[in-house]
Amino acid sequence: MDQNTRNPKSAPRLDVHFSSATDNWETPLWLFESLDRELGFTLDPCADHRNAKCKRYFSIDENGLAQSLAIETVFMNPPYGRNIGRWVRKAFESTKDGARVVCLIPARTDTKWWHDYVMRGEVRLYRGRLRFGDAKSAAPFPSAAVVFRASSFRLQAFEGRLESQ
Repeated sequence: MDQNTRNPKSAPRLDVHFSSATDNWETPLWLFESLDRELGFTLDPCADHRNAKCKRYFSIDENGLAQSLAIETVFMNPPYGRNIGRWVRKAFESTKDGARVVCLIPARTDTKWWHDYVMRGEVRLYRGRLRFGDAKSAAPFPSAAVVFRASSFRLQAFEGRLESQ
């Protein structure tokens, strides 16, 4: 065997880093609490009784994709599988009905859904890799929180003078 040929049995296995063994990643509590203090969440549309972060939540049987998010302040940690783009689109489109939605998602900047929707929100990137739930190690991907706000929300600069008190 020449030096450029590798024995497949001795080659390191890297496929664990790209595993889709699960698409359910429980939100780190510190991260949720930080965002909740800022925004005051009322709904978690991607949860079950074990990992719900809000009193009001939709389980997989209730199908959050089919539910209205109108006028809610939503925390969404969607399933990270093939339907993640549908969840991100749902978050973005729900702002037209007055919702404010925060999505905790993998930072997959090379995807269509990232460019179609995420780039239209407020993107918060996290340094390093998050540790989800009771996992022994960090996630195999970087994460981002994306804030989608109702279209009527606009940050404006104050151009007047402030009076001293």
